[in-house]
Amino acid sequence: MVDLLQEIDEWGPEKVVCVSDARTGMRGVLVIDNTARGTGKGGTRMAPTVSVGEIARLARVMTWKWAAVDLFHGGAKAGIVADPDSPDKEKVVRAFARRLADQIPASYVAGLDMGMTEHDAAIIQDELADRGAAVGVPEALGGVPYDQLGVTGHGVAEAVLAALERAGKPVAGARIAVQGFGAVGAAAAARLHELGAQLVALSTVDGSVHDPNGLDVPGWLAARAEFGDACVAKAAPAQRIAQGEELAVDCDVLIPAARQDVIDPSVAARIRAGLIVEGANLPTTPRAREALGARGVEIVPDFIANAGGAIAAGFAMDARRSAFRPEPARILDEVAARTRRNTLLVLDTAAREGVLPHAAALTMAEQRVREAMRLRGRLPVPA
Repeated sequence: MVDLLQEIDEWGPEKVVCVSDARTGMRGVLVIDNTARGTGKGGTRMAPTVSVGEIARLARVMTWKWAAVDLFHGGAKAGIVADPDSPDKEKVVRAFARRLADQIPASYVAGLDMGMTEHDAAIIQDELADRGAAVGVPEALGGVPYDQLGVTGHGVAEAVLAALERAGKPVAGARIAVQGFGAVGAAAAARLHELGAQLVALSTVDGSVHDPNGLDVPGWLAARAEFGDACVAKAAPAQRIAQGEELAVDCDVLIPAARQDVIDPSVAARIRAGLIVEGANLPTTPRAREALGARGVEIVPDFIANAGGAIAAGFAMDARRSAFRPEPARILDEVAARTRRNTLLVLDTAAREGVLPHAAALTMAEQRVREAMRLRGRLPVPA
């Protein structure tokens, strides 16, 4: 906690709440980063390795993501230290919600992130007896079907399309490598396959596969639906490659859609893609981005490319206390429009000002948050 205190800056975090429950063994954390533009909103993740520092970093990403897509919510994130496959998961989720009853939904609206499902969002709503407590609930309870629509992956694919078109390159025939064939990576691969791109590599936590002549995307989507991460075990031996090598295969576009900090300078030196579109949050380190930029590798930043889930959550936030659910086609159209617009804006600004796309995106988001802070009288008092 002392380290986090030293990390507090003019943006936040405004609030860090750690909770526990002796009976279930639940340990969790909520970080409200900045609410100048609205109530804290961000996913809740569950993993044995969740830490306060990790959640604080992700909460800051949400601050910039909401500002970048110009929706009026504040940056926040929550985490539960637990195994998402535990048979006691529901008890842990309920304990987490109870301990944060004074924060949800007054200061924070829960959502889905790694290790959490629509069922878990429904449990949070049920435990707090409030439909406004969480978004991401099943469609049968009035929720927006995030996973079925593949909103985040759809936006990532649209970012790829916009960046390639801007460079005068067709998406048809473009060779794509995806690290993390989960909800985001699979949806992005499916959409890009529809557009004529060629998936040459993919990975899950269980392994990686590569075929320079192109993988059978419908077949892999079916295998993932049936076997989950273990789908890679069904690959032909000739297609199997070492874990992590999917980042270094010969391709036009690399989509890191797994976890944060997977691309450091040593990995960056081996990347052969000319375009990286960040499907995960924080997948590249600052030094890696500098090294890649020096080589002319273009990067569409995470909070620009993977904001589809946030955009869909914006619809869900509007509908969470209503009897009406937005049409899926409208959601996908809005995800595509906002993602493409922001991708082009950031890449054009970066080129014009001679800065990295991450810097251009951050400046845009900071300006919007700063103006909201100014109007609310929250700016730091001059020394």
